[in-house]
Amino acid sequence: MKFNEFPKAVIKENVDYTVKEITNVIKRYGPRESGNENCYATQKHIKKEMDTFCDETGFESYKMAPKAFLHFTKTVAISIMAAVFICLLLVYLNVFSRIGGNDFFLAHCIVGGFVCCGLLITMFEFLFYKQFCDVFYKKIEGRNFYAKRAPKGEVKRRIVISGHCDSAYEWRTNYYSKHLHIKSLTGIALGCTIGTAFISFIIAIIAIIANFVDMGAFGDFMINYSYYFHCVTALAMIPLLFFVDFKTISPGANDNLTGTYAAVCAIRMLDMAGVEFENTEVVAMITDGEEAGLRGCKQWAKDHKDEYVNSGVETAVLCVDTLTDLDYLNVYSRDMTGTVKHDKAFSQLVMDAAKESGHDDLKFANVFFGSSDAAALTQGGITATCLAAMDPTPADYYHNRRDNYDRLVPEAIQAGFEIVLSTIFKFDEEGLSK
Repeated sequence: MKFNEFPKAVIKENVDYTVKEITNVIKRYGPRESGNENCYATQKHIKKEMDTFCDETGFESYKMAPKAFLHFTKTVAISIMAAVFICLLLVYLNVFSRIGGNDFFLAHCIVGGFVCCGLLITMFEFLFYKQFCDVFYKKIEGRNFYAKRAPKGEVKRRIVISGHCDSAYEWRTNYYSKHLHIKSLTGIALGCTIGTAFISFIIAIIAIIANFVDMGAFGDFMINYSYYFHCVTALAMIPLLFFVDFKTISPGANDNLTGTYAAVCAIRMLDMAGVEFENTEVVAMITDGEEAGLRGCKQWAKDHKDEYVNSGVETAVLCVDTLTDLDYLNVYSRDMTGTVKHDKAFSQLVMDAAKESGHDDLKFANVFFGSSDAAALTQGGITATCLAAMDPTPADYYHNRRDNYDRLVPEAIQAGFEIVLSTIFKFDEEGLSK
């Protein structure tokens, strides 16, 4: 079967089903912090439904530290602020006198060291999603859920549709940006914080060098007065300190129950229409831990790399993350702030499938701030790409309490479902070898 032969009524029924189910999940289970019982309850709820039309369902457990990914915002902010003001106090108390060439020498060394460590932690955690801080946090059990629909014959191809069911801690700047009428408040706040920290690090380096190398009047200024810029940096840490509200969790209706139900309904729609493939296995994967730094999908990639890469079964994973803003419905072929490039052939297949389903205006796009689960899979050596529809500026509902079921956009959900179905049919027919 081709997509244009697929009954449109089935798609429409599944869009309506998705809106009702997302509303039901949020009302019954509430916000879903990574690794908590609400996430597991949601996955069990989904499993009960999928057991009726899948050949195999199950859970895979792993350990994660849900706060390790973003708690550095508080640790880094407090550390730098304390270092700046304590060192300044010690300078005025003459504790640092006769240490180095100037009273500010040791203060610059200490603050420069703290700022350097803060920048490195931010880079490893927030830019590259490394599990850099996990060792300092208590681990809990997270779970990835999967459901398989087997083909009639031998499995020669496998397509996985993935979405994460956990929701994010609230980013205060995203929530208050609407009240302050500043759409890019998050970008401004983080830009100021990171920018001043970087300048402070450079100033500390120059000031330390100036203690040993004659730089004339410029060097004298850096030695005697440049330290006070660190006070500006310390004040710029305040937005970072209050950036994440760990007590408030987004309902996660759009991000990412829409992606979760894209995976669920991919198989549900095939079952309702009586579609059985000859040699293509279709898998729905519902991960936990995406909002904790892609922890769930990183574990899935590690556990399934041999199966997905070396088993002789051509495998590709389409991660669906937020189907809301139709103007930004794109194939995200670059990910993790542009540092990860997804499989070119599979990204093109999804793009071609989108056109065949009547969506001609999609583009190849870049997740230029943040990351999707697809990045963890690509980094793990598994063929993957991402389909999403979210305003990257960011959207008014992104990572805050406004991401509720009253903010769902059925038209965007339907467009996403059509592209997912078309991708499945195209992958079954062509695979990636062509």
